[in-house]
Amino acid sequence: MKKIWFALMGLVLAFSASAAQFTEGKQYVSLPKPVASEPQVMEFFSFFCPHCYQFERIYHVNDAVKKNLPADTKLVKYHVDFLGGDLGPVVTQAWAVAMALGVEDKVTAPIFDGIQKTQTITDPASLKETFVKAAGISAADYDAAWNSFAVKALVAQQQKAAADVDLRGVPAMFVNGKYMVNNGGLNTSSMDNFVADYANVVKFLVSQK
Repeated sequence: MKKIWFALMGLVLAFSASAAQFTEGKQYVSLPKPVASEPQVMEFFSFFCPHCYQFERIYHVNDAVKKNLPADTKLVKYHVDFLGGDLGPVVTQAWAVAMALGVEDKVTAPIFDGIQKTQTITDPASLKETFVKAAGISAADYDAAWNSFAVKALVAQQQKAAADVDLRGVPAMFVNGKYMVNNGGLNTSSMDNFVADYANVVKFLVSQK
């Protein structure tokens, strides 16, 4: 009986320690104006952002967060316009095409690499070609999606979401329309610890209704 009691107490203490390690102002901050209308977990990024490249292609933060979320919680990724010069809004619209066609996972790595690693994506034409090669869609299907009402609505949705949370930089993740993960307040003693901390903070914030 004592063993069961100590085991239960250990679980309680472990949960308390886990919850206690996340503090407002350190691992996360509360938004001045909560936004209830936005998705439960939102990630803002730019294909032109070096830190976003590291998050996605080296640290795989997005994958870790998704694996750690409750089954009924979805992570939505939005691209921002304010990096990349004239090509920034073009890539935001292309990301809306990816969202509309459901090919985000197929094009994320090729676009990141094409912009930041190989520099083979330099204009709208090379961006479209990346979609054709990576996602297996035709140029005609890409163009049809590009000009569709659904994609125009998704572009507006991304821009509105960024404005709603008063986005100042990327990469950034927001939870429940109330909290933003503070990247600088996480455990940076190792890459693994940082990624685990990030995923656990998001999971903790999802539970804070």
